[in-house]
Amino acid sequence: MTSGNPQSFMRLRYTGQWLTIGFLWLLSRLPPQRAFSVCERAGRRLSPLLRRRQRIARHNLQVCFPEKTRQEREALLAANSRYVGRALAEIALAWFGGKKVEDIPCTIRGQHHLDEARAGNRPVILLGGHFLCLELIARLLGRNMDLAVIYKPIRKQPLLDQTMVQSRNSIPVETLSRYDLRAIIKTLKRGTPVWYAGDQDYGTRSSVFVPFMGVPAATVTGLTRLTALAQAQVVPIFFNVNDAGDGYEVTFKPALEGFPTGSDTRDAQWMNGIIEQGIRAKPEQYLWAHRRFKNRPPGEPSVYPRSIK
Repeated sequence: MTSGNPQSFMRLRYTGQWLTIGFLWLLSRLPPQRAFSVCERAGRRLSPLLRRRQRIARHNLQVCFPEKTRQEREALLAANSRYVGRALAEIALAWFGGKKVEDIPCTIRGQHHLDEARAGNRPVILLGGHFLCLELIARLLGRNMDLAVIYKPIRKQPLLDQTMVQSRNSIPVETLSRYDLRAIIKTLKRGTPVWYAGDQDYGTRSSVFVPFMGVPAATVTGLTRLTALAQAQVVPIFFNVNDAGDGYEVTFKPALEGFPTGSDTRDAQWMNGIIEQGIRAKPEQYLWAHRRFKNRPPGEPSVYPRSIK
């Protein structure tokens, strides 16, 4: 977490971050369904302005869904743009929504899988992916259970980083830096389930190249390491906006038997396969604007054209 002096954030260079926070606060004043509707429309209409992100998302869809026609992928991209816009409202409500968030419906399935894992007196890691509604899902889950999330600090935007962490901690949802292994292990051993996602490209260090949606991708081996160090169980978690668009769904799956396997490569393949299940169920709700295939195996050409590297 960034623990900046409030006075230091008064400098001119933080103006953009203050404006972002102010916009999110104003957005959170709207009724949730109104905020969702406004932001979904904005996401669809303003997406052409985010040219680089749109190109990344379009290219990711092309390599991950080669079986789809171009028209089908463009329709998927358009749907994804709506959920990108909606994510702004979800962040606003998660950070500043107050009691009105309590009225947002959230259906939880497979709760017994999590309960059984926790009853075994072993730490629990919740394995999920970067779906766009993550921020609000953490808030909704935090209503009824202890929860911690691992995240990558936003070092270039420390005011936003501090605001996010403070708002999460007030729910309370504990926020742990991915660089603070000691704090993560301590939280796990205290009995708090910790959400983990390894579906982003963090470089080739501590990574192996295994298929992700059929494409070789640098995949971090942190889940294997955490599971071994904490002697934890891994419980997959899926979450999404429901079909009606007025609430959310969370599904816990049975704890993984035999994980870790003793092979970083097999573990990474297993993890990616689980995340792929969630993506294929709701592809329009996944974060496609990340360069998931930025790093390549030795000798392989870049997946992305030079214009979006």
